[in-house]
Amino acid sequence: MKKWIAWLCSLLLLLPLAACSNGADQGKKPLKTVRLAEVTRSIFYAPQYVALAKGFFKEEGLDVELTTTWGGDKTMTTLLSGGADIALVGSETSIYVYAQGTDDPVINFAQLTQTDGTFLVSRKKIDHFTWEMLKGSTFLGQRKGGMPQMVGEYVLKKHGIDPHQDLKLIQNVDFANIANAFASGTGDFVQLFEPTASLFEQEGKGYIVASFGTESGRVPYTSYMAKQSYMKEHKDVIEKFTRALYKAQQWVESHSAAEVAKAIQPYFKDTDLALIEKVVDRYKSQNTYATDPILDEEEWNHLQDIMAEAGELPKRINLNTLVDSSFAKNAMNTQ
Repeated sequence: MKKWIAWLCSLLLLLPLAACSNGADQGKKPLKTVRLAEVTRSIFYAPQYVALAKGFFKEEGLDVELTTTWGGDKTMTTLLSGGADIALVGSETSIYVYAQGTDDPVINFAQLTQTDGTFLVSRKKIDHFTWEMLKGSTFLGQRKGGMPQMVGEYVLKKHGIDPHQDLKLIQNVDFANIANAFASGTGDFVQLFEPTASLFEQEGKGYIVASFGTESGRVPYTSYMAKQSYMKEHKDVIEKFTRALYKAQQWVESHSAAEVAKAIQPYFKDTDLALIEKVVDRYKSQNTYATDPILDEEEWNHLQDIMAEAGELPKRINLNTLVDSSFAKNAMNTQ
C-alpha cells in the first residue's frame, strides 16, 4: 500500500510537468510538408543534402520529402503532374516547357550548381590527354536535349571537334544506364557524373581525363523551380526553402571537403567516406557549388548559347520570364 501511495504521489507530481510539456508541444506549429523531386542522386548536389542533414529546412518550419526521379524529363513530368511541389533539375527544362505553350510556366527561383558536373572518362589510362584524341573514337554521351549532352557538344566544338562527324556519338542510352553501358564495354570515352567517375577510376574501369565544368564556364546547370501557380499560393514556402538553401550554400563554402563529406554521407551510404571527400574537394576546387541562390543574366544567356549551339533552343527567352530572383535576394538579406 505504501509503495502504491508513493507511486501515486510521484505520478501526481509529474502530471503538471507532463501537461506543461504537452502544451508546449501543441503550441509549436507543425512542419509544412514540401515534396522535392531531384533529377538524380549525386554529390554534385552537396549543399542540398547539407540543408537536410543539418536541419536547415526544419529550422524554417519545412519537412522536405526528397524523391529521386532519375532524369530531366521524368523530373519535369513529376512536377507538372503535381507529383512534386519543387523540382531540382536543369534550367533548360523550364525553357522547353515554356516554348511548348503553357498557362502555368515553371519558374526558376534558386540556383544550386553553377558549372557542369560531368567529367570525361577514358577507358584507357592516358598520361597526356588532348581533346584531339577523341577524333575517330566512340563517345558515350548523355541524353539528347539534356544539359550534360549539350555542354558535352559545346566543349567538343570549342576544341574543334564536330560531335556528329569526327566521332561516333552514342546518346540513346537511358540516363540511369550510361555508367553500366560503359562498364559493359560500350564506348572509348564516356561523360559521367560523380561519384561514378571517381569510383570507376578507383576500380580501374576508367580514368578521368578532363572536366566539362571547367571547360564550359559558369552556367545555371541545376536549379530549383516550381510552377508559377504554386509559387503564388505558397510564397512563404519558397521564401523559407530558399533561406535554408542559402544557409547550406554558405556552410559548404566555409567548411572543408572532409566536413561536408561527413555531413552528407547518410545520403550516400554505399559510397566510401574518403571517396565522397575526394569528389566534394574536386567540385569545390572548380567552383561548381553556387555560393548563393541567385541565377544571373550572364549565366542565363550562356545557358541559351549552349542550347543554341546544340540545336536544342526553341527560342530565346528573357531572364525575367522564367527566373524570379527575389526570393534569393531576400534570403541573402535576411541571413
